[in-house]
Amino acid sequence: MKATFGAGCFWHVEDLFRKTKGVKSTKVGYIGGNLANPTYEEVCTDKTGHAEAVEVEYDPDEISYEELLNVFWNNHDPTTLNRQGPDIGNQYRSSIFYHNDSQKQIAEKSKEKLNSSGKFSKDIVTEIVSSPEFYTAEEYHQKYFQKHGFS
Repeated sequence: MKATFGAGCFWHVEDLFRKTKGVKSTKVGYIGGNLANPTYEEVCTDKTGHAEAVEVEYDPDEISYEELLNVFWNNHDPTTLNRQGPDIGNQYRSSIFYHNDSQKQIAEKSKEKLNSSGKFSKDIVTEIVSSPEFYTAEEYHQKYFQKHGFS
């Protein structure tokens, strides 16, 4: 199964999911914009509309979509619009890109539950949208933390 998430700089997000039991593979890329095959430099202009995202291949017998959502929610601030930490721009927006109606429903319920839990003092701004075409990022971005000894 496939799941796709945007939660700030994709290097960190990829590393978290790659280390999650039940995740079979990860790749970083760009999604949700208006330009085919964008480059990192183009996405960084904040003009293409793409989010930096991680595409996760997972085994639903080992990890559920709900559990993947928990990794997503617990490892970034879903209340900041177009920003995560020092990274600012719409490419760093909090996003869930669903691949089927089941994922959409699960993600929406998860967001509603978290929003009403009181965990955050502000409303969650995470977008939940149908997954458009995912463009794989340049090779030097793939498994960046692992390649550079941060993982």
